[in-house]
Amino acid sequence: MSEAILLQTDPATPVIVAEHVSKAYHRRARRVSLRHEAARILGQGLGRDQTDDRLWALRDVTFRIRAGEAVALVGRNGSGKTTLLRVLCHVTRPTEGHAEVRGRYATLIALGAGFNMDLTGRENIFLNAAIQGVGPKETAGLIDEIVSFSELYDFLDTPVKRYSSGMLARLGFSIAIHILPDIIFIDEVLAVGDAAFQEKCMDRILELKREGRTLMFVSHAPEMVRRLCERSIWLHNGRLMLDGPTNEVMAAYEEMLHREPSHA
Repeated sequence: MSEAILLQTDPATPVIVAEHVSKAYHRRARRVSLRHEAARILGQGLGRDQTDDRLWALRDVTFRIRAGEAVALVGRNGSGKTTLLRVLCHVTRPTEGHAEVRGRYATLIALGAGFNMDLTGRENIFLNAAIQGVGPKETAGLIDEIVSFSELYDFLDTPVKRYSSGMLARLGFSIAIHILPDIIFIDEVLAVGDAAFQEKCMDRILELKREGRTLMFVSHAPEMVRRLCERSIWLHNGRLMLDGPTNEVMAAYEEMLHREPSHA
């Protein structure tokens, strides 16, 4: 394993900041009449017409995460968890508010994200590392460790478009944990693959946590959340419902799920 190097950050200084973050998507494209557009420009008729076609995935979300914290994002499907990670990772911009990440980070927010599907596994290792600011020489020294962890010896020189979803998850995770970022965002991708590999990934995440790296982890598995994260943030319909110790947040979240199980 390469020597762990962490960005020297004051523990009191937040490394992940979300300030009043909101994100809206248009439900559908609409034809706008000249009359409607003129009214919009003049500041008239902005109420109902202006907002009817927008879906708010996030509304006024604010929190700060310090260096070395392991924080879970929990909530139902569609609550805004993945959207929030995408905003933090600058995959998409917030409609309102401000989001900032201070330090080198790796993202595991979608299978195949960051991969060129026509390139081989080996070529994608160099590509992903370069995106994270790791040069070819340093990456060459990590190849054996990355391949060993991913268990993809026989497929290293195969185009990744021929990989299964589990193989993509293995390669993406292995690259992320070996370039040793200060911050890692993980969105449920570890649910793909066999139980033995999931446990192997969890052991490595715990090791990164002990090294003092900052983790933000999305999962629907309560046991994984409790095992990994002392703090949790609960999102519901795009709004921050509760932010605090994991046991307290999970108890409140699970109580809501028991009240309304059909929508979990």
